[in-house]
Amino acid sequence: MDRTIRLPLFPTPEQAAALAETTRQFTAVFNAACICGWENRVHNAIRLHYLVYHPLRAQYPALASDLHIQARARAAQTVRSAFALAKKGRKVSAPRSRSCPPRYNLHTFKLDWAAGLVRLSSVSGRMTVPFRVPEYAGRYVGCKTRTADLVERDGRFWLHVSLDVPAPQTTLVNAVVGVDLGIAQSAVTSDARFLGEGSWRNTEDRYFRVRRALQKRGTKSAKRHLGRLRGKQSRFRQDCDHVLSKAIVQTAPPGATIVLEDLTNIRSRVRVQRGQQARRLHSWSFNQLRQFVEYKAEERGCTVALVDPRHTSQRCSRCGHTARDNRRSRALFVCRQCGFSLHADLNGARNIAAKYRAGLGMSEPGGPPVNRPIVAHGDISLQPQAVAP
Repeated sequence: MDRTIRLPLFPTPEQAAALAETTRQFTAVFNAACICGWENRVHNAIRLHYLVYHPLRAQYPALASDLHIQARARAAQTVRSAFALAKKGRKVSAPRSRSCPPRYNLHTFKLDWAAGLVRLSSVSGRMTVPFRVPEYAGRYVGCKTRTADLVERDGRFWLHVSLDVPAPQTTLVNAVVGVDLGIAQSAVTSDARFLGEGSWRNTEDRYFRVRRALQKRGTKSAKRHLGRLRGKQSRFRQDCDHVLSKAIVQTAPPGATIVLEDLTNIRSRVRVQRGQQARRLHSWSFNQLRQFVEYKAEERGCTVALVDPRHTSQRCSRCGHTARDNRRSRALFVCRQCGFSLHADLNGARNIAAKYRAGLGMSEPGGPPVNRPIVAHGDISLQPQAVAP
């Protein structure tokens, strides 16, 4: 398994200056390679290497050769992504970074876990810098290192180290946990667990009001405050997603399957045009949450699967009847055919689990086997056999 831990560094003033200059030169090489690749329509890493390596190596001789190669490799990936967005019709320009973290590999850095020291290449040569292992990362001490990114923020330095962690030895079990993700209710599992905090939404609304007031003011101090608020809000969302993803994974037994909705392009599919609901939808970090769930589930020996979210909120989890007016309100689901009543998000979570089971031909616990998948083909909706709620 790949894991990344964040190690704070404690360099001397001289070392900090050398690391800052290393970051500046690495960023300059990265930007120059991006411009060259963009102008020449080149995103192949090897072709870009032949175009930029020797000129940039002569321009920045103090930067280690391997750091030049890493900057060029990052530039090739970035230009390739920009070309892919342009191909989809998105408006893009030549990629550029204000501060690109230098990428180290086994040739340019070495960790000494016992001594708490890391050996890094810089424009001033190799230097030994002390670091500290955070409490959460203690279980990763001694794992095999792969690469590391040097990150600077406000004069402080961190090393984001990628590790190769042994995968847990678990046995897959026939347990499926469907998870209905939402904005009002953060997450509801098919075993009737309501996860998330209502205060998260209130905090997001407060951030929005403050941000709107600062944007109306428009002064230099307001713009500086906006920059600080943007970082604070991003860290708050990340923390919420960490807490929520951990709670989701802990609801599943080791070796189980966690089923989520595939929410790709949901912002373009949902018919919310304006107002509070639209704002919350466009600020919803569902992709980040899914990534957190996936890597946390891997440590627990669980797998994560995605299903089509269509009709999961309109289908009755007891009889399978699908109708838009089955959902009476945001929280209430009442089936028009059988009269079954349930919390709407819980009903959706059970449908998500059932859809995954149907796709594999698995039987519901305590119910008959499901022979047909719960999917929609065009205007024809295939009805499943009745399953136990």
